[in-house]
Amino acid sequence: MVLLGESAAMTLSMTLLGCLIGFGLALVLVYLRTTPGLWALPIRVLCITYVEVFRRIPFLVVIYLVLFFIQTVSTDVSLFTIAVISICIYAIAYTADIIRGGIESVPHTQIEAAQTMNLSRFQTMRMCVLPQAMPVIIPPAIAFAVSFIKDTALVSQIGVFELTFRGKELNNQGYSGVLVFGTIAMCYFLMSFPLSLLGQHLEKRLATPRGQRHSR
Repeated sequence: MVLLGESAAMTLSMTLLGCLIGFGLALVLVYLRTTPGLWALPIRVLCITYVEVFRRIPFLVVIYLVLFFIQTVSTDVSLFTIAVISICIYAIAYTADIIRGGIESVPHTQIEAAQTMNLSRFQTMRMCVLPQAMPVIIPPAIAFAVSFIKDTALVSQIGVFELTFRGKELNNQGYSGVLVFGTIAMCYFLMSFPLSLLGQHLEKRLATPRGQRHSR
């Protein structure tokens, strides 16, 4: 149980770290993707290509691509780091679409109002657009992280000591497969369910009109 607990902690930290970094980089990608002007056309094309390509590649393939690419450069990078980078690359592609959808939900009149105040594009995005888009962005972003906790089992294919890899080890040592993987299934549930509840709570909370929230 101690070994499974350590592996569960690694699985959760790996997922959250990769998704959080991926979310931050996805914000940058969306900002670049929405850059106006003909000069920014190559940047927009690169951003769109990145999202479309990695949304259509299986996560396991991404893991092996990252593994073999990094190993050609350096052999000192840990498998945990390779797993986090793989999660980050995949998370950028998916959360970028979530963020873009949230930004597009903001009325264009709000952006025009910010422009009349002589705010720069970055200031408009930071002070006007993102605060209004976050209620649309956060719930599906959390839902993505919850679903991705299960997908991290694939990093066991490269030898990362997460839950599934540890389960295979214990099963090979003679422990009951039903008991081991039943416990692992419960661990995945205990990691996913609280995050799922958080997402549902935030969805209801953020959907409540601001005036009603303050009147309680």
